[in-house]
Amino acid sequence: MVRNVEKQNLQKNTKELSKNVYLLGFTSFLNDMSSEMIMPILPMLITSLGGGSLSIGLVGGLRELISNILMVLVGYYSDKIRKRKIFVILGYLTSSIFKLLLGLSKSWLKAIIFSSLERMGKGIRTAPRDAIISESMPKTLGKGFGIQRAFDTAGAILGSTISLLFILFFQYKFNQIILIAAVIGFFSIIPLYFVKEKKIVSNNNKIRFRVGIKNLSKELKLFILISAIFTLSNFSYMFYILRAQEFLMIVDEKMAVVIPIALYILYNIFYATFSIPFGILSDKIGRKSVLTLGYILYGITSLGFAYFISQKSLILLFALYGIAYASFAGNQKAYVSDLSSEDIRATALGLFYTVVGLTSLPASLIAGYLWKINPEITFLYGSFLAIFSGLLLLFLKT
Repeated sequence: MVRNVEKQNLQKNTKELSKNVYLLGFTSFLNDMSSEMIMPILPMLITSLGGGSLSIGLVGGLRELISNILMVLVGYYSDKIRKRKIFVILGYLTSSIFKLLLGLSKSWLKAIIFSSLERMGKGIRTAPRDAIISESMPKTLGKGFGIQRAFDTAGAILGSTISLLFILFFQYKFNQIILIAAVIGFFSIIPLYFVKEKKIVSNNNKIRFRVGIKNLSKELKLFILISAIFTLSNFSYMFYILRAQEFLMIVDEKMAVVIPIALYILYNIFYATFSIPFGILSDKIGRKSVLTLGYILYGITSLGFAYFISQKSLILLFALYGIAYASFAGNQKAYVSDLSSEDIRATALGLFYTVVGLTSLPASLIAGYLWKINPEITFLYGSFLAIFSGLLLLFLKT
């Protein structure tokens, strides 16, 4: 009888924890709807306010740097005090506030500042949120992160579509769309009230940050190094939109704003469609195999943006861009979780994000500099490093 009660309680707790993934997914859905109303128009906003390719590179790099540099610190502190939810709430709230300020910006410099600071919210929430997902679905991490990524991208599809409709049919200005997006961002906080944290007994509050990093496995450190090399190739998505926009300016100037947004939606559709399948596939055949495929596919896609630009090929290239991202975005996090122990998981995830952030800034600045020479060189640079990173993964013994 006692065993039956314990079994029922375990099943109840497991069910409650698995609900966390869907609650966090719905929050991400609303937040990404808000964010992706902004993302496809952000490079156009900056250029309309007088910014150039280096400005695009700067904002693309700063957004990742600011968010990711916070992740390891917040991740470590989340492990230390064994609290997750409070950081997740604070992160989404911070993002919404700076979206509001971005919508009020009247210069490209203010747009860069507020757009970059908006990513502070991501830096605060991501490692604790991912730790909750890891602790809620420990035996099916790939599926858990795939579900999270699918919610993210479904929101992105809807957000980008709303942005497109606002421009195409209502002639809304960029700032007006961003202000509406900010309001939606505040509503994304509501589902977090129902998230339940798993209590983990740990002596991690006695471990110093330096020691926490030292305790990471050799395999995890090597993977983070390889992912950093790959990140140098994975410059801001804004260059892909600019590549399409510059080509379309020659072909059809009137559609040079609308079509890049539509292509960005296409990218997100493929991203959402393949996120869960790639997560499940990685659970079955291993993260490394899927990540190797993803890195190389990204390199091939970047090569296509260098040499095979046409109205028809843009459709294929943005579709491949989405498939490539689906193969590695969630699985990188799942792989880090696989290679780390439970009591320092948020620290490990935070370190991963921080290293990625530190390499994102030079990646986008290099891309912006090469763009001034020739856009083709930007994508050739990305292609080479991505394929090289995929080959390096083959030598990782995990």
